[in-house]
Amino acid sequence: MKETGIVPVFYSGDAQLCKQVVKACYNGGIRVFEFTNRGDFASLVFAEVNKWAIDECPEMIMGVGSVIDAGTTSMYIALGANFIVSPLINEGMASVCNKRKVSWSPGCGSVTEISRAHELGAEVVKIFPGQQVGGPDFVKAVLGPMPWSSIMPTGGVSPDEENLTRWFRAGVHCVGMGSQLFPSEILKKKDFDYIAAKCQEALEIIRKIRN
Repeated sequence: MKETGIVPVFYSGDAQLCKQVVKACYNGGIRVFEFTNRGDFASLVFAEVNKWAIDECPEMIMGVGSVIDAGTTSMYIALGANFIVSPLINEGMASVCNKRKVSWSPGCGSVTEISRAHELGAEVVKIFPGQQVGGPDFVKAVLGPMPWSSIMPTGGVSPDEENLTRWFRAGVHCVGMGSQLFPSEILKKKDFDYIAAKCQEALEIIRKIRN
């Protein structure tokens, strides 16, 4: 997550479309991908895509987001998820992930919640919704008294230089990025070269900011 800087966040009930999006991100240099648990039979879609990715995108680390309970966490770990992301803190999820040594990133909206997530074993905490919680200024404020925090905002992140500069200069560990990386009109046109190019461009911006 830290090395790449970007975690794409995507869901579709169409496994073939998911594969094409994952491949486009992979071709653009992305190596961590969050499939979101949002629709009916989402677990079956993830199982198919994850098995495919092991062969077709061997360096891609596939995880699952929008998970809110321990049972769903266990199911996705059994299907090969390498990390779990949640919009909230749930102690049962922490227990399942810690037992299996699977990374767990819970959603937090306050310093108290971030501290609680650390106590429960979270290495990288998600702030969600990133912009509504307080945006880059919130991240910067948290890192003052808690500089050891590794923070991943999702929501309010876009792949342009101005936006990414604000987040990374505030001190984020990485960013989660969804619809801004996958505009609906691009998906309709199946312009996967655009997605690959946009990923590559965003990664270059992050490298430049960090340097």
